[in-house]
Amino acid sequence: MHGMNTKNRRIAHLDMDAFYASVELLRYPELRGLPVVIGGRSVHQPVIQPDGKRSYVRLRDYTGRGVVTTSTYEARAYGVFSAMGIMRAAQLAPDAILLPADFDTYRHYSRLFKDAIARITPHIEDRGIDEIYIDLSEHPDETASLASSIKQAVRDATGLSCSIGIAPNKLLAKISSDLEKPDGLTILTHTDIPNRIWPLSVRKINGIGPKAEEKLVRLGIQKIGELAKAELSLLQAHFGRSNAIWLHDSAHGRDSRPVVISSESKSISREATFERDLHVQEDREILSDIFTELCTRVAEDLQRKGYVGRTIGIKLRYENFQTITRDLTVRNPTADASTIRKAARDCLRRVPFEQKLRLLGVRISGLSKISALLKENYYFQEELF
Repeated sequence: MHGMNTKNRRIAHLDMDAFYASVELLRYPELRGLPVVIGGRSVHQPVIQPDGKRSYVRLRDYTGRGVVTTSTYEARAYGVFSAMGIMRAAQLAPDAILLPADFDTYRHYSRLFKDAIARITPHIEDRGIDEIYIDLSEHPDETASLASSIKQAVRDATGLSCSIGIAPNKLLAKISSDLEKPDGLTILTHTDIPNRIWPLSVRKINGIGPKAEEKLVRLGIQKIGELAKAELSLLQAHFGRSNAIWLHDSAHGRDSRPVVISSESKSISREATFERDLHVQEDREILSDIFTELCTRVAEDLQRKGYVGRTIGIKLRYENFQTITRDLTVRNPTADASTIRKAARDCLRRVPFEQKLRLLGVRISGLSKISALLKENYYFQEELF
């Protein structure tokens, strides 16, 4: 943990702009300025025509149950956002271009931008593939020039833009990074809260989801400023004591959470949602291929990150959306695909298959760093290597 002197804290939240879509535009620069949507399994890659130009799949040509992973700002202008069904998106923007997601490439660019920032400051909390918090409290450089050099380092390393919010804490930094997208830089102090934060929707507070927003709106609270003025007793009556205090503190821009520099992985998982519900018998071959692929990917993730794990599990979602999990713990920690597959298969034998499947996932937890185990002269099976 770092920079716990709350008086002089400078916390940055860096968010890559439309990250997956922007990576695709590096590959297909002719799509710049057009509505582009990423998502859906089994979407065809662009095809090069005899005249050398590429032809792309359009949203209107898509059939299936896929969802939007992300979209360019031009597609968002039509109301197309992540997690929306692609068929629904096609009604809003039929001519938008549809590209398949390529997570290996996105992870590559994620590593590039994080490594570039780590060379400027090591005080980074990783929040996922396209966002990080950075504690700048003890960095000697002036805030605006430091932020500019971070943005330039990201651009030099990736060719991509990012938006940065810098504020006294994580809560305000996260809100700030979204205020001037894309390619934004917002520096906020506590005195800016009434002008910059209070006019915003309560949904802008990270942690207030659709259900909490609905509840607040019913209480006549739509803006963060209205939440700041709300009586604590009113909030407590509807949200309970600890949530009421958190809502009240958040609306006033108070947040003492530290930037957590190293967060060890607790588990590694891979899952696949199917375009159509799959029948265990009739679609046995497809399911078997997907299952093997998931186990292989989990093993590769472990090896790349230098982990082994002991508890292997599966996740199934049936056609009625019921989700079940099973797991078992093996004697020796492993990062071997065939060992993971054998254990996951044993888990599968313990679940009923009366319904078709929508989703299949494989997970490993109880992780240890290989380097740490080697230091302890831990006994390894050969399969680890």
